[in-house]
Amino acid sequence: MPAGDLTVRQLTAAFERRWIASNYNDPMPRAAALLCVLALVLTGCTTAGTTSLAPLQTVPLQSAQSTSTMTPAPSASITKVLVFVEENHSLSEMKTGMPYTFSLAQRFGYATNYTAITHPSLPNYVAIAGGQSYGITDDADPSAHPLAGKSVFGQAIANGKTAMVFAEGMPANCATTNGGSSYAVKHNSWAYFTAERGLCQKYDVPIDRLDAAVAGGNLPNVGMVIPNLCNDAHDCPLSTADAWFQGWMTKIFAGPDWNSGHLAVILTADEDDKSAKNTVLTVAIHPSQSANVVTSPLTHYSLTRFLEDVSGSPYLVNARTAPSMTKAFGLPLLP
Repeated sequence: MPAGDLTVRQLTAAFERRWIASNYNDPMPRAAALLCVLALVLTGCTTAGTTSLAPLQTVPLQSAQSTSTMTPAPSASITKVLVFVEENHSLSEMKTGMPYTFSLAQRFGYATNYTAITHPSLPNYVAIAGGQSYGITDDADPSAHPLAGKSVFGQAIANGKTAMVFAEGMPANCATTNGGSSYAVKHNSWAYFTAERGLCQKYDVPIDRLDAAVAGGNLPNVGMVIPNLCNDAHDCPLSTADAWFQGWMTKIFAGPDWNSGHLAVILTADEDDKSAKNTVLTVAIHPSQSANVVTSPLTHYSLTRFLEDVSGSPYLVNARTAPSMTKAFGLPLLP
């Protein structure tokens, strides 16, 4: 070849760079590009007198398995927390049965040694809200278990913060009996705290209110989302719960609270199915978290304590001595 012509090695390198720069999306596959180089050599064609290939810049390859296309949010002090509670599945079952949820766990953070308090459902929900199970051993409604103590929701409001529960399928605010669309009052612990019934009737609302709160940046400082008996995987497969959670997280990631960096989302389960010593998947979603796997022991009382950390409230009963979820995950709070 004449001295001014591209060599085979130069042509090959040029096509390689063009293929890489396209992030594998160039309409000419790599193999075809190399065949073109070979054809140029065999036919004696040269590039003399023709327009040379434009300089190309190598672009870093992007992962085809990205768990989300969310816009990165800044890591700021947490002033709001939204807790989602699923039902009756162990850590291992949730890891395999909820692929979207577990992809977020791997991207942000999750605990491998987080245990519920007891069985059945109700005492676990009460424990998260009240820092103790009040000796409850069944799933009876509030008429059987009127609780005179404080909840993390009432605490937050008393401390000048906001609190809300969003319950799917609930027919009216703070409903104290089952009904609506697969609503189970045993999963709505605020309805049991009789001294806070007025607050519950105002701020324990059907899930229809959640959309506007997410879109408007009006999520509470202490919030909880209670799916109905299908979307919490009690009566339906984990895949149903996973898709439901993905729908909400897509909205949350697009919302102003998330993009301020001040919102943390926690997902946990009330209890396992008695197959794994009550060890459940608990996920911490916040910009401060990056592939954080927490192995130290945590419990539902640790979640109680974290909610109180966010609202600046005193620790209730067993939350006082519970391992700190805030410290275990390294979650940033206001000084």
